[in-house]
Amino acid sequence: MTSYYGVPLMVKNKKGLVIEITDGVDYQYRGNLYYSLAKVTTIHLAEAMAKDLEMHNITAVAVSPGFLRSEAMLDIFGVTEENWQEGAKKDPHFIASETPFFIGRAIAALASDPSVHGKKGRALSSWELAREYGFTDIDGRRSDWGKYFEENVLNQS
Repeated sequence: MTSYYGVPLMVKNKKGLVIEITDGVDYQYRGNLYYSLAKVTTIHLAEAMAKDLEMHNITAVAVSPGFLRSEAMLDIFGVTEENWQEGAKKDPHFIASETPFFIGRAIAALASDPSVHGKKGRALSSWELAREYGFTDIDGRRSDWGKYFEENVLNQS
C-alpha cells in the first residue's frame, strides 16, 4: 500500500528509495508455507520493482533483520530491554538478537548513501549493512546474526 501511494511521488521527483522488510536474504524455505511465501515474495517484489523503477532513478531493495528483539519477542521470553540477555536461558540464540533500532539504522544508512542505487534489487541484511556502514545497535553492540547463525546453528547440525 505504501508503494502504491509513495512510488508515484518518487516518479514525479525522479528519485527515491523503496525498502521492503523481509526475513532472510534468499529463497530458502522458512519452516511454514505461507510465512515462507510471504517473505520470498517480498524479496522478489524488491527485485521486480528495482527493474521496473530503474528508468525513474528509483532504487528498491529488501532488508532483513537478524533475530529481532521486538516487543513481542521480549514478551514471549518474559524479559524487558533492560534484562533481555535473560531470554538466552529459554533460547540460547536470543543472545545474538538485535533491537528494531538496528534495522532502522541500517535503513537510515541506506537512505543517506549517495551510491545506494548500486544495491538495487538486492536482498540485504542488517548485519551486512552494519559491517559496511559501521553502525551499532542502541546498546552499542553490533549484532551479526549471519555470522552467529553460521557458527552456532548451521555448523552444529
